[in-house]
Amino acid sequence: MATAKKAAKKPAKKPAAKKPAAKKPAAKKPAAKKAPAKKAPAKKAAAKKPASKRKPNAAFMKAMTPSSTLAAVVGSIPLPRTEVTKKIWDYIKKNGLQDKVNRRMINADDKLKVVFGGKEQISMFELAKVVNNHVK
Repeated sequence: MATAKKAAKKPAKKPAAKKPAAKKPAAKKPAAKKAPAKKAPAKKAAAKKPASKRKPNAAFMKAMTPSSTLAAVVGSIPLPRTEVTKKIWDYIKKNGLQDKVNRRMINADDKLKVVFGGKEQISMFELAKVVNNHVK
């Protein structure tokens, strides 16, 4: 009878040993692996970009002679257009000519009024156009 009891107990243990909850954590592991897989292609795309410096455009670097009216602000030495614009901005900041309310506007003093073509105020976006009219 002892053997009959053991045989009866074995089939009862097998269904209890199989737990469906044990398979659920295994299903979560592949989901966790998918997230790093998405990050890997993003790193490859970033690695493809070459790290090279931009070359300056030769037209911007060409030394231009300022007109006599512009020379009163930036000097008479031939300079590239970029440097002329920088010197005008230095003059504007030094003399506090940027409008207090609308910072995009530049108020003209006596020297800049001639450069601006008689206008009292211009936009900072018009500054490059003004510079272009006064360099040769």
